[in-house]
Amino acid sequence: MPVTRLDRTLVDCWPLLPAVDRPGLVIRVVNDRLTTPQRLVAALAEVPRLTGRAAMRGLLDRLAAGCRSPLEIWGHDHVFIGPGMPAFARQARVRVGARTIYLDMFAETERVDIELDGATSHGNPAEREIDLRRDALLATVGILVVRFSHRRLLTDPAQVRQETRAILANRRPRP
Repeated sequence: MPVTRLDRTLVDCWPLLPAVDRPGLVIRVVNDRLTTPQRLVAALAEVPRLTGRAAMRGLLDRLAAGCRSPLEIWGHDHVFIGPGMPAFARQARVRVGARTIYLDMFAETERVDIELDGATSHGNPAEREIDLRRDALLATVGILVVRFSHRRLLTDPAQVRQETRAILANRRPRP
């Protein structure tokens, strides 16, 4: 029986899946470190006439930029780019003592971490407590954590954009 690499299998299966399920599968295998966006791009290059190719390539570009969830991709495309927005480092790795923390979107000059909390995040007090402790730990090294909820990001992106710009402007070092 022929065997194919996971990367090529995902590319070949892309048009066979319901459109709504396609991004989630690819995001999951990248987040689980079963493959990388770069390997998927190489596999996509082997299939020049793939149905849905542009959508897959767009998703892979977002994953290569560091987006790790559908909400982060939506925020990237609709809120956190354009005039007044820095080039955020996505999934920036920060060490605080013995702990390594990954930040959703880090504006290094301003020392601001923007966290996008998904629709199911923080449904219980234990998850919220973990976030509060993490935010306090980041504050010890001068990093301000700003959290936007799934609902707020989707229903009021202009206000989120405006608040983000104001926070970043206020945190910029003065000459």
